[in-house]
Amino acid sequence: MSANGSRMKKLLGETAVYGLSSIVGRFLNWMLVPVYTRVLVRTSDYGIVTNLYGWTALMLVILTYGMETGFFRFINKEPDPKRVYGTILTSLAATSSLFILAVALFLRPISAAMGYSEYKEFVMMLAVIVAVDAFCAVPFANLRHKQKAMRFAAIKLLSIAINIGLNLFFLIAAPWLSKNGFTAVDLIWSPGLEIRYVFVSNVVSSAFTFFALSPDFLFKWSFDAKLMKRIFAYSFPILLFGIAGIFNQTADKILFPYLFSDPAEANSQLGIYGACFKITVIMVMSLQAFRYAYEPFVFRYKKGDDTSIYVDVMHYFILFSLFVFLGITFYLDIFKHLIGSAYFAGLAVVPIVMLGEFFFGVYSNLSIWYKLTDRTKWGSYFSIVACIITVLIIVIFVPKFGFMACAWASFFSNFVVMAASYFIGQKYFPIAYRVKSGVFYFVIAMILWGAAVYVPLEGKILSLAFKTVLLIVFVAVIIVKEPLLRNFLKSLKDKIR
Repeated sequence: MSANGSRMKKLLGETAVYGLSSIVGRFLNWMLVPVYTRVLVRTSDYGIVTNLYGWTALMLVILTYGMETGFFRFINKEPDPKRVYGTILTSLAATSSLFILAVALFLRPISAAMGYSEYKEFVMMLAVIVAVDAFCAVPFANLRHKQKAMRFAAIKLLSIAINIGLNLFFLIAAPWLSKNGFTAVDLIWSPGLEIRYVFVSNVVSSAFTFFALSPDFLFKWSFDAKLMKRIFAYSFPILLFGIAGIFNQTADKILFPYLFSDPAEANSQLGIYGACFKITVIMVMSLQAFRYAYEPFVFRYKKGDDTSIYVDVMHYFILFSLFVFLGITFYLDIFKHLIGSAYFAGLAVVPIVMLGEFFFGVYSNLSIWYKLTDRTKWGSYFSIVACIITVLIIVIFVPKFGFMACAWASFFSNFVVMAASYFIGQKYFPIAYRVKSGVFYFVIAMILWGAAVYVPLEGKILSLAFKTVLLIVFVAVIIVKEPLLRNFLKSLKDKIR
């Protein structure tokens, strides 16, 4: 096996394990969406959940301030890895503690500014969740660095299981038990507080994660100010583009309540958009699983001017992502039943958002050029540009077109930064990506998707059969054009015999 083949095999193996925790975990969380969209009384209730978790995602990036990527850069660069780990962990412990204290002291004005004066406890619970998750980010990164993928996956999955189990208990089991005479449950459950229990479940699962990682805190803590200054100098641009990047992804969920004169209408539309956005989670899960394995892989296997591995990874990432896109959009009539029928009005956003996520995935692959050359400031530039495009489209068009403008904002902003990163990256760190091949497969996928959408067919069974044939055509084109896949299938066939 070639060196690239061996590295690809190792990357795929790690991606599979991280993917188990990411994809299975996200899928299980995804399965809460049918519960939320049926148990929560109004679409606006789910809009509140969507908005607050949008804030959570933004604050998580701020509180980790680029330390994950900084950790991977310096843990492979410094002679004393423990000193790097201890310095970063001490810094995160201090900032997370200060964050919780600040929110507690100024809870009333913060809640009012967010539009949740009546839900101050939700804001406080989310502050605890964010602080704990931010602190735990680097211990998780350390597990990835040590290639302890199984422990990483076990903690992630158990935390998710606790969150889901508590959600199901509070939203389904407890109401049933109370209704059928098991009054003891009323000691910990009260009707009409469904949204509250969503956040309570998350607080408990975050606490579990903290204690499960506690063995990784048992070392001689230290803080090297000079080292931290260097790490922060490297990571600060990552913080900036992280903030801009996550705001680019969550701006729709955060800004929505401020763009309508009627808060109830804003939360209702946001609830519909947020529920339909969840259908695209398979694409998001794939990107996350890939990133968990790819980031440490990039720094571990940087070998002079040999960039062929990056070419291969990008190529097969594109193939897989397009397959996922077609699979979800072709069978949207099935996937839509994961959400309540009151939310079907937003299904048109699914293919647009998924293409936006595809562009973002390609951009994430391209980003290696500025990470490996220590030009992380370019990541800041790209993210700021994407953020500006997203905010402008949302602010200008959401009041008129509603949540559809949010989907198109994601599409255009991610496309622009993807294209910009490619062309600028070729100047500083040239990589001979298989651009023509990637464009070819993208065009084929779009033609097949167009046929699935615009060819009129009577009956759902006939329509699904037609789309299945189109998906098989896409796979066949890949097999015909890709020798690696043909050889893999041939070896698999030989083993079966």
